[in-house]
Amino acid sequence: MIKAKKQFGQNFLKDKHILEKIIQAIPNDVDSVVEIGAGLGDLTKELLKISKVKSYEIDVELYSILKDKFYTEIQDNRLELELGDVLEVWQRKNLSDKKYFLVANLPYYIATRIILNAIDDYMCSGLIVMIQKEVAEKFSAVSSKKEFSPLTILANLQGSCELLFDVPPECFEPSPKVNSSVIRLIKTKRLEILFKTELEYSEFQSFLKTAFMQPRKTLLKNLSSKFDKSSIMEFLSENSLETNIRAHQLNTALFINIFKFLKAKNDGRENSKETRVC
Repeated sequence: MIKAKKQFGQNFLKDKHILEKIIQAIPNDVDSVVEIGAGLGDLTKELLKISKVKSYEIDVELYSILKDKFYTEIQDNRLELELGDVLEVWQRKNLSDKKYFLVANLPYYIATRIILNAIDDYMCSGLIVMIQKEVAEKFSAVSSKKEFSPLTILANLQGSCELLFDVPPECFEPSPKVNSSVIRLIKTKRLEILFKTELEYSEFQSFLKTAFMQPRKTLLKNLSSKFDKSSIMEFLSENSLETNIRAHQLNTALFINIFKFLKAKNDGRENSKETRVC
């Protein structure tokens, strides 16, 4: 019996019904899957029934077991098994050399970072992942809900993220102390249409952090810490928004618009200063 290792955040999914629901939720046109954290290989086995799979496993002991368990599939080039920390791999190269769909039961402690990496990875066409319920609600929230956050917006930039179903602790071995949920994001939009450069996209991410810096305070208060207050008020007025509106009450489109509006105002002031200096 393999014991779960706390340092890798391992909780092995043992409920076959949940496995079936995950597989059924994968789009029919997917022909290449990347799996992060193969674990005991139960999900891997089901994925191999519908697609070629590239699977990453950080645990050396489990990696050795998986190599034996899926010897035939590896030899037939239906499964590519790689040992290593997927976040470190992402820093060096793409997870796959072709378009892929991400499917995984993610360790809670790195789930958000992995999802954000997948969202930014142009080779990733979408994902179905199991994560902590509270995090799943932030990625899949709708405007005006308290869970609406920068994570919601970053997911919405490329598609629609939905919470498919919840998974109780007893479905795992060992049982986690929190509830889990499965989310699905299908990428249907292109970042390059919204942002001209990677720098502009990075600036937008920083902008979101500022906007949600203190959720209980107004958007005006938060943004005024880094942007001209009169420009913010001008945008709110032009869009018939109250000055006491909070960040979670806006939608993704409005966040893009206010970012570009304030950026243009700021760039205009910077250009004006350079002209006067000359």
